[in-house]
Amino acid sequence: MITRLKAELADLLLAAVRRAGFQPGLASGSLPEIVWEYPVDPGFGDLSTTVAFGLAKVLRRKPREIADQIAAAVEIPRDVVDRVEVAGAGYLNFILAKGFWRGVVRQVLRAGPAWGRADIGNGLKVLVEFVSANPTGPLVVVNARAAAVGDAIARLLEGVGYSAYREYYVNDAGNQFRNLALAMEVRCRQLLGEDYPMPEEAYPGDYVIDMAREYLERNGREALDAPEPERRDQLGRFAVERILAGQQAALEAYGVTFDNWFSERALRGRGDPEQAIEALRARGHLYEREGALWFRSTTFGDDKDRVLVKSDGEITYFLPDIAYHQDKFTRGFAHAIDLWGPDHHGYVARMQAAMQALGHPQHALRILIVQLVRLMRGSEQVRMSKRTGQFVTMDELVGEVGRDAARFIFLTRRCDSPLDFDLEMAKAASDENPVYYVQYAHTRLCSVLREAAKADFAAPSPEDDLGPLDLPEEVGLIKQLALYPELVIGAAQALEPHRLTAYLHDLAARFHGYYNRRRIISTDTSLTGARLALVAACRVVIGNALNLLGVSAPERM
Repeated sequence: MITRLKAELADLLLAAVRRAGFQPGLASGSLPEIVWEYPVDPGFGDLSTTVAFGLAKVLRRKPREIADQIAAAVEIPRDVVDRVEVAGAGYLNFILAKGFWRGVVRQVLRAGPAWGRADIGNGLKVLVEFVSANPTGPLVVVNARAAAVGDAIARLLEGVGYSAYREYYVNDAGNQFRNLALAMEVRCRQLLGEDYPMPEEAYPGDYVIDMAREYLERNGREALDAPEPERRDQLGRFAVERILAGQQAALEAYGVTFDNWFSERALRGRGDPEQAIEALRARGHLYEREGALWFRSTTFGDDKDRVLVKSDGEITYFLPDIAYHQDKFTRGFAHAIDLWGPDHHGYVARMQAAMQALGHPQHALRILIVQLVRLMRGSEQVRMSKRTGQFVTMDELVGEVGRDAARFIFLTRRCDSPLDFDLEMAKAASDENPVYYVQYAHTRLCSVLREAAKADFAAPSPEDDLGPLDLPEEVGLIKQLALYPELVIGAAQALEPHRLTAYLHDLAARFHGYYNRRRIISTDTSLTGARLALVAACRVVIGNALNLLGVSAPERM
């Protein structure tokens, strides 16, 4: 609604520029771009533009004089704009009519769950790959953060009309797989009483002991007598299957499901890495040096060229990753979005270089880095798990603070910023807990509507008389509701779900303040009906925004 209004007002301003006689002084009859701002101080109106400053540079006149002439020439629709004021050195400030803001409430009530949704994506297919933790152990806290961010990004993209596809890349091949299989064999032999030390490169976690015990119970001691390649492969596959099942269960309990779990083993098995080499070679981006095969990634902005095949014939881990990302586009996805851990920061440029070398547009692949999380309990850092003695798992985190608190708090900051997660704060029923603060606003809204129904007030309707909504704080609330659709589009385009948590906190704060100062249900039936409509509209928007974040909107707490 606001977006459309800004476009309409921009057209009116450009018509005023022509009417005021400024166009002949512009190059080739061009007109300035109208850029809108939302003034922080309500005293400066609802929308503001600095178009007069841009014209002043070209016309060599004072911006204040230009702004005065534009304001005098603009034909404003009085049902939408109350007045236009010139302020300061030449700002044009628009004060919108209260009738316009009341119309927002009606639109929100009519749209309901659709308020804030858009179709800018036009059904374009986007693959969002996230978490993709190595199947060598349970998911940990940083994986929980990545899961919250990745799923929220997919929800945002779906909310603005893209077809989002969630994928988990399973690294079930290569060195990590071999090290897991080695750890499994060591634990199996130790359980059988053999003196078999754990190599440094293997995984020492106690969870491997549990899997080794199950493996022996199912397959018997004889399974360890098979030749090494077959024996290790069976051990590794068994472990990966168990670990993936645990990861999938943890993610589902967290409210995150994937459309596909993509296997690196399958990718290698069908020859995709070799096909990637041939595609790069055909485009002239490979060369040999010292017996190794190199990708000339510096051509596309990387700081150095990268080895794809070592001198001993073994492929590097980079090659299957190239093949996997090429496969994303081969499957028909227009865009691919990856969420990687902080240890992959230096890997971004080379992967983007590889995709450009294969002919994909520069921005077809977007990579976000999800920074580490420091768990706190008040002022003390939580370093180890009580259960594993090593790391705090995602299951433990969600079990202690709950799914909603974990997801919401992970989304309160940009994903590329480190985050301190206070376990005690996340469980507190107080204003200091951001998810509680927002969810409590939703339950309050629901409670007001329940009490109104008990008092025999009709359910709020878009057709209600909203004329009594006249207070500045009521108009302020409505302004927040009006901004929501534009906010969703911006958050989706920037891949920044943290914008929604900030918005929700502000909207909740405005409502809590309004609720504490004003009586919503009173003997004045006209005023009560109008305020109940505002309450219902606030409930719609908070519920819609929480849903985009994958967080519940409780009606009671």
